[in-house]
Amino acid sequence: MIVARYLKHLTGAWRGIYVVGAMLGLYLNVFVLLAQLFLRLPALMTAAPTQKEPPFVLTQLIVMALFVWLGWAAVKAFRAEAIAPA
Repeated sequence: MIVARYLKHLTGAWRGIYVVGAMLGLYLNVFVLLAQLFLRLPALMTAAPTQKEPPFVLTQLIVMALFVWLGWAAVKAFRAEAIAPA
C-alpha cells in the first residue's frame, strides 16, 4: 500500500491495489477481533467453544461476504481524481 500511495500516487491500477490492500488489512483485523470475542465472551464461548462450530463459521462467512461486497463497492466508487503528492 505504501508503494501505491507514495511512489505511484494512486495512478492507474495502483488505485485498485491500494483499496484492496486496505480492505484486506481491515478484514484481517476484524477476523482476529471476532476470534478473540468468541474466546472471551461467555455467551459466545458456549456457542462455539473450539471455534469450529457452525455459529463461529457462519459469523466469519457473513463478515467475509460483507467485506467482499464493501471492497467491490470501494474499488468501483474510488474515483480517479488527481491526488497531490505528499
